[in-house]
Amino acid sequence: MKNEAEKKSVVEIDSLLHGFPHWTVTVFLSFWFTFFFYPNMMKIKSNQTRIYDGDGYKKRAACLCFRNESEEEVLLVSSSRTQDKWIVPGGGMEPEEEPNVAAVREVCEEAGVKGTLGRLLGIFENTDRKHRTYVYVLMVTEMLEDWEDSVNIGRKREWFKTDDASRVLQCHKPVQASYFEALQQGCLSGNMTPLVATIGGGDHSPTYNINHNSRSSIR
Repeated sequence: MKNEAEKKSVVEIDSLLHGFPHWTVTVFLSFWFTFFFYPNMMKIKSNQTRIYDGDGYKKRAACLCFRNESEEEVLLVSSSRTQDKWIVPGGGMEPEEEPNVAAVREVCEEAGVKGTLGRLLGIFENTDRKHRTYVYVLMVTEMLEDWEDSVNIGRKREWFKTDDASRVLQCHKPVQASYFEALQQGCLSGNMTPLVATIGGGDHSPTYNINHNSRSSIR
């Protein structure tokens, strides 16, 4: 019975999409297939409202979650789309939410960690995907055994040496890899002044501009 229903659904969808551009059909069918056959791999939140700045960029927040103040080991999480790829925990800001609060919320949801939020590392702009991410440094003080994304979508987490994390991210998340370049530049400059990094088009080399200084602590 289930196979017959699945075949009928495919036929109905094929008829519905007839006449649409090929790329539109491909994207829709990929989403539909994942949702229908692998619903546990879809990360769906009750609040899907996206917040944009005055330039039309989606506002995001993230944290480099370090094991201790030496900042030699950082926590990465598996991608919700591709479980064998690692990413920096972070996500979209919610309405009326401050960047630092959003950063702490996101790492708790995605990585299951809490800690002391330190300096703002920078605001990182992705011109291809039209989003700007506030990236903070967080010292981990607590790791939850079970957390929202581990339960809902089976997300994993793993400690990496910072150099290794940068290399892992470089091929599929060049903007996130640039977080570590900014981290190194901040340490070398000695003033820990946040930077604005812009990445887009065919050139994945970040360009940095000085941003206002910011520091906060939150649990």
